Amino acid sequence: MNPKKNQFPKRLIFIFFSTVLVPFSFFSCNGNNSLSDAYGNFEAEEVVVSSRANGTLVQLNIEEGDVLEKEVNVGLVDTVLPRLELEQLYASAKGVTARMTQLQRSVDVQDERLAVLKKEYDRVSNLHEQNAISTQQYDEVAGQYNVALRELEQVKSQRLVLQAEKMMTESRIDAAKEQLIRCRINTPVSGTVLEKYAEQGEFTTSGKPLFKMAEMEELILRVYVSGSQLDDVTIGQEVTVVYDKDADSEHQTNGIISWVASSAEFTPKIIQTKEERVDLVYAVKVRVPNAEGKMKIGMPGEVIF
Repeated sequence: MNPKKNQFPKRLIFIFFSTVLVPFSFFSCNGNNSLSDAYGNFEAEEVVVSSRANGTLVQLNIEEGDVLEKEVNVGLVDTVLPRLELEQLYASAKGVTARMTQLQRSVDVQDERLAVLKKEYDRVSNLHEQNAISTQQYDEVAGQYNVALRELEQVKSQRLVLQAEKMMTESRIDAAKEQLIRCRINTPVSGTVLEKYAEQGEFTTSGKPLFKMAEMEELILRVYVSGSQLDDVTIGQEVTVVYDKDADSEHQTNGIISWVASSAEFTPKIIQTKEERVDLVYAVKVRVPNAEGKMKIGMPGEVIF
């Protein structure tokens, strides 16, 4: 058997494999990437919940990963001092009410006294006009009547002071009630607890972060596009979103473009666009439903316009 004849078919097989099969295999492995128009990472609208009061955390019933509804009470700051202040203000309000009642009784007495003096004043006025009494007697009764009239006005003026004091006390009561409300820690949105920064029993201050949560049923895929791609991007546009399932396959879903940056920025290092890297790109936000929770914050994703 001639050995050169056996080498000829092998050489043909090698040429066919190297020129046809290998490029086809390379194209198949990179077919998905060539279809994507923009790349980025998933993020969520995170909310940091902070304390609104100073005091000891007597309750903080959350753990990382908890899924909570909106306006759920999850914690409480010590309320002893605010409650004592509120009780003092209630006592002050009762004192003002009692003083107003006493003032009203004084006004009633002055009204009766003034009514008696008014009759006497009218009587002596008629007699004085008829020259039946002296001017000295008239002046004496008139003076008593005018003094009683001014005393009544002075007593009534105290009512305005008490009313102002009552309004101030009621305002302080409302502030104390609001302070008690702020001792309660409620969830501002529905979502998942991502991080917990404090523990029950710790002392907290107003504005100190307690935990972070985010709505996970809808994530935002922030991608970056070049200037030449802007014509293909409009707010409200439905796009295809691709993210990894495993090493050999991907998930596909739909998303809606909700925001396009009005100015360009330098390309983030983690982003690789469809073309070669460019210096300036535009950020685009795509809202993607995540009811099944398959997408996670920070996971890479791709968009096909």
